[in-house]
Amino acid sequence: MLELVDVSHSFHARKSSFDHGIHTVLDRVSLTLFKGETLGVIGRNGAGKTTMLRLMAGIFAPRSGAVLRRPGTTCALLSLGLGFQPQLSGSDNALLSAMLQGLSRRAARACLEEIREFSELGQSFDEPVKTYSAGMRARLGFTTALMTHVDILLIDEVLSVGDKAFRRKAETAMKGRITGEQTVVFVSHAEGQVRALCDRAIWIEDGRVRAQGDTGEVLDQYREPQEK
Repeated sequence: MLELVDVSHSFHARKSSFDHGIHTVLDRVSLTLFKGETLGVIGRNGAGKTTMLRLMAGIFAPRSGAVLRRPGTTCALLSLGLGFQPQLSGSDNALLSAMLQGLSRRAARACLEEIREFSELGQSFDEPVKTYSAGMRARLGFTTALMTHVDILLIDEVLSVGDKAFRRKAETAMKGRITGEQTVVFVSHAEGQVRALCDRAIWIEDGRVRAQGDTGEVLDQYREPQEK
């Protein structure tokens, strides 16, 4: 469904007025995402996980290598602070997001009340997103993607934000979508969520793949260096 083939990505990092170095974020990463699976992505902050999701979503183009998608495949990236127009209301942002994910304006409008209810935003749904907390933005983004049924759902830490009750509800909803053959790439520091939700896992460290395969085995390998 989606494949990364020897993908590398870098950007120019200005170290001083005379030194404009290159910072490599991902280095020859390869993986295959299969239809209907949930792939967990783990690694420390700055390992390259978010960059990898943005490459998968088509927001970034790789410096080298290739990102291969099946023709017609739709993706939604849920990442805090990404993709919202702060001056617009939550309702208008949800409408735009749903239309960008392939729904007609009429179909997108039909989803709005369900998005309002599940996200628990209440009257805030009609207020500008610039007034939202990080948790409110996460609830809006997660719910919009959940209700609009894209082929691949790319989740960057958003299930770890917000109150405990909503996190439980979101996790239950995700389990329902996974059972219904939703394809998911799930970045999280919450090992319990990764273990519960993911069929496979990949560990990214310093922009490189350290391990990938069975979720439990990869999590055990990831924990070993931290426990020493």
